[in-house]
Amino acid sequence: MNIVVAITGASGVFVGLKLIDELKKRDMNVSTIVSKAGKKVLKEEAKIELEGDYEEDDIAASIASSSNKVDVVVICPCSMKTLSAVANGYSNNLISRLADVQLKMRRKLILCIRETPYNLIHIENMRKVTLVGGIIMPLNIAYYFEPKTLGDINNFFVGKILDILGIENKLYKRWKK
Repeated sequence: MNIVVAITGASGVFVGLKLIDELKKRDMNVSTIVSKAGKKVLKEEAKIELEGDYEEDDIAASIASSSNKVDVVVICPCSMKTLSAVANGYSNNLISRLADVQLKMRRKLILCIRETPYNLIHIENMRKVTLVGGIIMPLNIAYYFEPKTLGDINNFFVGKILDILGIENKLYKRWKK
């Protein structure tokens, strides 16, 4: 499975980093894109510098073409700016171009949006993406599994993403009555 994980300029970069790590542990073919704003957030939140496999501005990258199959694109975290670009077909960089290709080719696209509260523009953009086949997965915490650490919360989100991809995992405590 060819998977691209893009990290954009929203809070929650630890989830994207954990997702990349978990996918690589499962021997998935993972490529990364880190936006300029994503690099700033990584430095602020995670205290690291990370270069992606592709540059955000490399609109001519092989993965930007529908002839080069990418099975899944996960934008995690996904900023409202990126959500807006995807929802409105504004392919101004490699991340939004790749998302556009996924949608037009009916391939899997997951946007792990990170913002609260939402305004009507955010909601309408989520609606648009959903209507054309994208999956909106807000990074909203669940409380039923009684998280104790930030790691528990990150594992919950990554586990949910892996669930969407049909990848078995035991990263979080599932609901049992």
